[in-house]
Amino acid sequence: MSLYSTDTIFALASAPGRGGVQVIRLSGPMAGPALSALTGRPLPPARRATLARLKGKDGEVFDQALVLWFPGPDSFTGEDVAELHLHGGRAVLAAASEALTAQGLRLAEPGEFSRRAFEAGKLDLTEAEAIADLVDAETAAQRRQALRQMDGTLGALYEGWRHRLVRALAHLEADIDFPDEDLPHGLAPAVVPVLTGLYQEIGAHLADGHRGERLRDGFSIAILGAPNAGKSSLLNALARRDAAIVSSTAGTTRDVIEVNLDLGGFPVILADTAGLRDAADEIEREGIRRALARAEKADLKLLVLDCSTWNIGDMAEATLALADGDALVVLNKRDLCTYVPSMVAGRTAIAVSAATGEGLADLLAALERIVGDRLMPGAAPSLTRARHRKALEDCRAALARALRADLPELAAEDVRLAARALGRITGRVDVEDLLDVIFRDFCIGK
Repeated sequence: MSLYSTDTIFALASAPGRGGVQVIRLSGPMAGPALSALTGRPLPPARRATLARLKGKDGEVFDQALVLWFPGPDSFTGEDVAELHLHGGRAVLAAASEALTAQGLRLAEPGEFSRRAFEAGKLDLTEAEAIADLVDAETAAQRRQALRQMDGTLGALYEGWRHRLVRALAHLEADIDFPDEDLPHGLAPAVVPVLTGLYQEIGAHLADGHRGERLRDGFSIAILGAPNAGKSSLLNALARRDAAIVSSTAGTTRDVIEVNLDLGGFPVILADTAGLRDAADEIEREGIRRALARAEKADLKLLVLDCSTWNIGDMAEATLALADGDALVVLNKRDLCTYVPSMVAGRTAIAVSAATGEGLADLLAALERIVGDRLMPGAAPSLTRARHRKALEDCRAALARALRADLPELAAEDVRLAARALGRITGRVDVEDLLDVIFRDFCIGK
């Protein structure tokens, strides 16, 4: 039973603030009576928008609005639900809130509508999390990933694995608890291929390069280079706004400056960092330390060199020393160079001018290609949260122990732990599942 099942709640379902239309949602056993009290009429037809005058506790009309009625269990929360589509002025919203409170309704707590939907079996935890992701989505790729998860694709994958574990556990428990029954010989060894297959499938699912988490949180790109290489100018050019201060004085940037970009529908966090050199003071040394820390954590490094001095001095070498994997070498200030090399330190170099915009299209195309390759979803749904990853790692560790176990009792306990780890992801952990499988498959006690 829900902690809040006896309460009827209401909350603003649209964005707060002044607007043409604001939506208040009600859920709970008093939703119907509250709607009838506001309109002074019987409940409208289910799922049909109806125009009505709404009256407050003093009987005064405070708005003319559209109302909708969703009787449970065929509603988002599984309870009786009503919606008020009001004009979005503060006075209207205040009057509606006062009228609902006077009828015994209370303001919903954060996430309470989704929690009630989960407790009613309308959503699993992955679908509830996807609702939050969809609300927060800023790019097309984030929206698509959230919708795919909200459709139940990810939850169905995990529940499918859990059901296979429950079935395997039922077979192990049958061997242990009912040795005198007429059960197939060699039942426990028959479970080994099932556990091995699941171990491999979960391992492949985990080996995704954190694709889903990066898509949800943003792909991190660090701009690195010596002072006056034009890193801040490049950040501003890519962001198309003056996000960072640009000066001819070396060491202007002391801290990490971030901007969010939409590259081909994928979210990117672009970070400008302090120039890499032997620092002259404590503040600059801290800025360089933060730059190197960001480089260590970044999904991609942009190594920016001055086109005219790319092969001169220790500072250029310090920048190129950070090259790894997909790091891109960018030669800035090409408008000031008479010679522009196509290769630097064995890597293809992209020549640009942050001042004139020359070459920026080529750089953006290269970035979109790399980000797209790293974040493009595959055929299987992607992991989207560290919580999911931890539970899957726990599940896989338990499966490894089960496959090494010397006794069936020990194997059964680890399979049980593996199934519970998967159940934590979707929120569906039920010991009755195990009993159902045992008695259905083997007809114990017939």
